Amino acid sequence: MKFFLLSIFLFTSLLGSCQTKPEASVEKTREESERILIVYLSRTKNTKAVAEMIHREVGGDLVELKLVTPYPENYRAIVDQVARENESGYLPPLKTKIPDVASYEIVFVGFPTWGMQLPPPMKSFLNQVDLSGKTVIPFNTNAGYGIGSSFETVKELCPNSTILEGYYTKGGIERDGVLYVMEGEKEKQVLEEIRVWLDKLSF
Repeated sequence: MKFFLLSIFLFTSLLGSCQTKPEASVEKTREESERILIVYLSRTKNTKAVAEMIHREVGGDLVELKLVTPYPENYRAIVDQVARENESGYLPPLKTKIPDVASYEIVFVGFPTWGMQLPPPMKSFLNQVDLSGKTVIPFNTNAGYGIGSSFETVKELCPNSTILEGYYTKGGIERDGVLYVMEGEKEKQVLEEIRVWLDKLSF
């Protein structure tokens, strides 16, 4: 009889411990998610799509950078304007405001490659906010020419942050009229690459 009662007690205790572990795991995941910020700049919505994929995988807050004065819709006009801004060092004012950036520990920053450089609006953001002591992770879409100097510029603008390995993929080619491409097989491919990348970063 004593053995029977002892068996029931041990079984009940084991069952109770098994039930509490998932709850603790979920709570930890929620706390980690609340410390993540994903900030992105997107013109043809390809970088936005990548940002949303990352958001689905890691959670956190998702914020799109918008300007006080939006860029022109005409491709040639925006290319010329961005070239002038890069040459002069002009930082366009941001309409987007992110309160309490200090509460985040991990900040993903996403952007397209413009003129083989980091886009001026992202330069504005990284100049305005203090990401010291935080982990910063860049991601990028481009027209097939690569990231240019953009990831290096992120490092330069975040000298007191820990910069992790970034992710990049080919997006649209606005010059040729190829805009949104993150659908079908391309979307599946990018999502799988993102999962491998995040796993490598221990997310």
